[in-house]
Amino acid sequence: MIFFKTASMGFPDFVHVITAPRTLAAYRLSFGTAFVSACINAVFGVIVAWVLVRYSFPGKRIVDALVDFPLALPTAVAGIALTELYTPTGWVGQYLQAAGIKGAFTPFGITIALTFIGLPFVVRTIQPVLEDIDPQIEEAAASLGANRWQTLTKVIFPVIVPAVLTGVTLAFARGIGEYGSVIFIAGNMPMKTEIAPLLIMTKLEQYDYTGATAIAIGMLVISFLLLAAANFFQWLTSRNLGKA
Repeated sequence: MIFFKTASMGFPDFVHVITAPRTLAAYRLSFGTAFVSACINAVFGVIVAWVLVRYSFPGKRIVDALVDFPLALPTAVAGIALTELYTPTGWVGQYLQAAGIKGAFTPFGITIALTFIGLPFVVRTIQPVLEDIDPQIEEAAASLGANRWQTLTKVIFPVIVPAVLTGVTLAFARGIGEYGSVIFIAGNMPMKTEIAPLLIMTKLEQYDYTGATAIAIGMLVISFLLLAAANFFQWLTSRNLGKA
């Protein structure tokens, strides 16, 4: 339907809308912050999943439950809470401000919000894979002379790579289209902190429906190409691991 609606505006007008400086800036911000937050979650998601699977500590069940908290929390509530935390007078923002770092109303703040809502996707994708790894594999590697780092990089990490890629892809896809938790902390300044979904909403509020669908098509095509590339890389990695 969005292709059908956009077709009514003509190809030259379509190109003009999706290549406008404001649109390109929104694309760069949305896809850039989503990619950075997904990479951050790739690191911390593995760490959190590893700790939950391999260690026992007081309050472990509470921590495990809190991992899903961003999924249960309404996105608008998450956005308001993060904004209050990272404003210059917020609990966290005041310390960042003292260090010369501005949290809220910057791309950095958007990245924080997307990292917050994307972490559960990575943790919950990796966690069952780690649980299925037989501890005897690590014992066998140690008996053959492998140290802890070699066991992690040569034995465990290759097994969880497909799960990591899947989790990162899910977090990236969620981040691209995230709206509620971002608009509050972003500040929504055109050319600076305006994400593509917000620009679409702005077009709709202006009754520019064809302009909104044109921007949506641009996001759809770019997202499809990026996710197709991620899935191809995941398939290639799984095939190579299978041959190994």
